[in-house]
Amino acid sequence: MVFKRLLGSLGVGGPMVDTVLAPGAVLPGGGLSGEVRLTGGGADFDIEHITLELVARAEAEYEDGESHGTVAFDRYVVGGGFRLADGEHRSVPFTVNLPWETPITELYGQQLGIVLGVRTELSVAGAKDKGDLDTLTVGPLPAQEAVLEAFGQLGFGFKSADLEYGRVGGTGQRLPFYQEIELTPAPQYAHAVDEIEVTFLATPGGMEVILEADKRGGLLSSGHDALTRFTVSHDDVPHHNWKDLVDGWVRELIGHRSSYGSNSSYGQVGYSHHGDAHHGDHGHHQEHHHDGRRSGPGLGTAIAAGAAGLAVGVVGGMVAAEVVDEVGDFLEGDDEDESGED
Repeated sequence: MVFKRLLGSLGVGGPMVDTVLAPGAVLPGGGLSGEVRLTGGGADFDIEHITLELVARAEAEYEDGESHGTVAFDRYVVGGGFRLADGEHRSVPFTVNLPWETPITELYGQQLGIVLGVRTELSVAGAKDKGDLDTLTVGPLPAQEAVLEAFGQLGFGFKSADLEYGRVGGTGQRLPFYQEIELTPAPQYAHAVDEIEVTFLATPGGMEVILEADKRGGLLSSGHDALTRFTVSHDDVPHHNWKDLVDGWVRELIGHRSSYGSNSSYGQVGYSHHGDAHHGDHGHHQEHHHDGRRSGPGLGTAIAAGAAGLAVGVVGGMVAAEVVDEVGDFLEGDDEDESGED
């Protein structure tokens, strides 16, 4: 989806900007490529800066409710320092690297309901205008896909995904928000938890996986949340039986009580476990054989069937329409919470 807008701050006859992103999903930490296409207006204009801004729709929770707002989470200057003549057409190519913590917006081609955009801002002769906004599509890293695939093979289902404004305490989080992917429990765990929330915090070397369980209460006890985190390396992806690994994580999470101070290492599968993560500021928080091959029905089959695994396809059509509406809200300005300080 490409939107064009006249630079309102320059009045009638100002330059037109049209940013076109390279097709396909980008990975967190990967290169986002495209070009900014400019068309000169009714006069010559000095283009001082062309800036790309990454924006997201995030939710902030408070004691008395919640609110949604637009959060800017990275900026790149990709051009400028030239004069755009009357009626001139000029293209400015760019490649920028996304932050490693950039949220996932799709899985196996199905939208998760996360809204990200690339907004183009021109600085022209001292005036600035946010003249173009494009939808940003982000797919999972191999390690993220492996974890979600394993949940699907274990029988977990996709419930929803959102962005929470705030921080996960005890982690190396860098962005002002974090993504939560909410899963309905597999049958073997339905007696113990209402849902499990998965948060990924990726870095160049690896990834923290934060799991939070909304635990069911018993006859003599009330339900409560349990939270723990694990660390994996990107290099681990082809060497693990991810289904067994994630199953072990879930069992440990469900049995987790007061061991938040523990810190142990599991050499046989090459990951570290930390029990001290907690959500701060706002909010809550395909099987791989050792030879790298995948087996079993996997998440892709589950989505196609729309019955087992992370059945994103069940809500895919509805979510896609909501994404279009949200991107439209970007263009309308959404000025009441544009700063991201929800």
